[in-house]
Amino acid sequence: MTRLPGCVVVLLLTFLPSAALAQPASNDAATHEALRVLKQQMEDALNAQDIDGLLRHLHPDVSFTTMNNDVRVGKESIRAYYEEMMRGPNRVVDRIRAKFEVDDLTRLYGDTGIARGSSRDHYVLTDGTDIVIDGRWTCTLVREGDRWLIAAFHYSTNVFDNPLLTRLQHLALAAVTVTGLGALVVGAVMGRRFRRRQEPPSPHAP
Repeated sequence: MTRLPGCVVVLLLTFLPSAALAQPASNDAATHEALRVLKQQMEDALNAQDIDGLLRHLHPDVSFTTMNNDVRVGKESIRAYYEEMMRGPNRVVDRIRAKFEVDDLTRLYGDTGIARGSSRDHYVLTDGTDIVIDGRWTCTLVREGDRWLIAAFHYSTNVFDNPLLTRLQHLALAAVTVTGLGALVVGAVMGRRFRRRQEPPSPHAP
């Protein structure tokens, strides 16, 4: 029986683990690059208002929690939400421009990945409101074959400090101010009429 020299055994033990780990590391690098491309494609589709481009990267059973706390499940439900908010007769949003940033590399668990990050979204509403909202998002992805698809997306913003809340507060303050001024004017008019009725008739009146 042929025995390998001790130095050869040491070299094999040194390099074999590195060779074994090199392949997974290479696969992970390719995966992260594919996910970066996916993020950019989703961002481009949203900014171009390309709903078909968005749906192309979603899992058929995708779950989407929107900023207004609506939950949509499935591609057609998300299409209906998009049509309602941006294209229908009662649409709220005229156009949007978003920029997505990731916090770090997607956490990979076999064929599942979880990513998180932030977004800076410029909204122009149909009533002319022009606001920028800083949001936070979490995305769950699954691999099917050689493709990564979005299985869940949760979007939120700070309910205590955001431009839309500030605008609503200003509108509420304006409404209270107008109502208060109106009440003062009505009170003044009614007071004058009441005083006139209470005044005694003039002694020179016929």
